[in-house]
Amino acid sequence: MSHAFRELLRKVGSGLHTGENLSRQEAAAATRMMLLQEATPAQIGAFMIAHRIRRPTGEELAGMLDAYDELGPKLSPISTGKTVTVLGIPYDGRSRTAPVTPLIALILATAGCPVLMHGGDRMPTKEGEPLIHFWQGLGVDWTQLLLEQVQHVLETTGIGFIYLPLHFPLAYGLVPYREQIGKRPPFATMELMWCPYGGDAQVVSGFVHPPTEGMFQAAFAQRGISRFTTVKGLEGSCDLPRERTAIIGLSQPETGFERLHLHPRDYGFEGKNVPLDSVSQVVSSMQAILQGGSSDLTDSVLWSSSFFLWRCGVCASIAAGVMEAQNLLSSGQVMRKLREVQQAIAPLQLIL
Repeated sequence: MSHAFRELLRKVGSGLHTGENLSRQEAAAATRMMLLQEATPAQIGAFMIAHRIRRPTGEELAGMLDAYDELGPKLSPISTGKTVTVLGIPYDGRSRTAPVTPLIALILATAGCPVLMHGGDRMPTKEGEPLIHFWQGLGVDWTQLLLEQVQHVLETTGIGFIYLPLHFPLAYGLVPYREQIGKRPPFATMELMWCPYGGDAQVVSGFVHPPTEGMFQAAFAQRGISRFTTVKGLEGSCDLPRERTAIIGLSQPETGFERLHLHPRDYGFEGKNVPLDSVSQVVSSMQAILQGGSSDLTDSVLWSSSFFLWRCGVCASIAAGVMEAQNLLSSGQVMRKLREVQQAIAPLQLIL
């Protein structure tokens, strides 16, 4: 048993009146001991559920990110020096709505904006379809690449994916606790802000509940990060909804934090979000769009990608972003980018 960890557990688990928040340094120490399994399984499970019930503070999330930075993988800055957009989405996947994140990434990379994603396999507690399955459906398997190979693919194509089981086994070792406690622990919130990239980056953090966004802001402030984007997206992802107003936070060093409300009807995209029937169904819809045609996902893809093309500075307005996304897709440039990624990965895949 770790006596040092027991003292930190006592703080977060002592209840409403006697419990204490952890300092940033204490939260980093607790996370480090959990990742390294220096705490016992009983201690780790107790900490996760107690922290979940009490809710983490921004300072605690900052400390947790410090530990991830210390022990986790980190890609080196790419030679182009371009800002990399890191998309933070829930690791436990999608169960109700079809994702368009892979096409957003391909469109941004085609427009010269590199993108990095991270996640794993099907994961508790939601057990939804993880992003990795949709990439595999498109012929891109990130699960077989060493970290240095992901670095190469990001460098050459503008797209990368950190695969938790292979690239961060310490964090993957904590996944069973999520199933055992039956709730998302604060790690699931912290992951949305994690940036496994060592160069200039813009982190985009998806969220569901408004209090989570406040935690993001506090944690980013603690870590001195002034450029980030928050999206109240579909199932906590970065995909913009079409059935309601998109609630977005924009933070820039020059202007601070600003609120943006995007109404899909103002751009002709109001409608129902496409349901997730199966991975194969979604992949077929994606392929139709990549081949220059249309599908039930077309409006969802254009709506989300137009925002990100504007946010990343490619287009002067979201309306211009719609036209640019349409052009990149109809001209076949995005399909060529997909083939470029496939060709970059094929010779690198490991035989495990």
